[in-house]
Amino acid sequence: MEQETQLYLVPTPIGNLEDITIRAINVLKAADVILAEDTRTSSKLLKKYEISRPLQSYHIFNEHKTVSQLVDRLNKGERMALITDAGTPSISDPGFLLVRECLKAGIKLECLPGATAFVPALVKSGLPSDKFVFEGFLPHKKGRKTRLEILSTEERTIILYESPHRLVKALEQLAEHLGKDRQASVSRELTKLHEETVNGSLVELKEHFGKGTVKGEIVIVIDGKK
Repeated sequence: MEQETQLYLVPTPIGNLEDITIRAINVLKAADVILAEDTRTSSKLLKKYEISRPLQSYHIFNEHKTVSQLVDRLNKGERMALITDAGTPSISDPGFLLVRECLKAGIKLECLPGATAFVPALVKSGLPSDKFVFEGFLPHKKGRKTRLEILSTEERTIILYESPHRLVKALEQLAEHLGKDRQASVSRELTKLHEETVNGSLVELKEHFGKGTVKGEIVIVIDGKK
């Protein structure tokens, strides 16, 4: 008899709430409990699709404390769905730790395909997409300079996430280490009303976004070293 799936990792829209699959909605409706990064944020999505399942908070600040309890409950037969505020769990979001412990415990899990911010940003950038490296968020302080030095020799297209208030500084540092003329693309507010993608050299992008306040989630795509 085939083992039943106990844990589902369910991608959620990165902006537009219509960017969710029919399968994802059905999985969420059938779960015994939905693990959510921020229950307030997730409630908006669940309300739109009339999903009324118990919610439990699961985020970066409590995952180490709760993971063993969740594994025990899964072992006893509970079916859980893990979602984050936006995108696919474990991609710069909580999920990795729970997946690792479930695999150790022999618990069957599935990850549904769905929204991830860096894919549309990469495709829209016009930069090579046949080979790329996803770096997520750069270290804030310790190790940041070392990471930038490593990336300066990377020949594949580079993808980074960045917060809006650190974008200009990040572009300045990238230009310093990778070269002022290195071509790049910055996408923000993907799938939302004020979606914007700007292409140019790292210096040009720094000047563009340095003119005013930057808002929204940011994806930076950078051409690899030639």
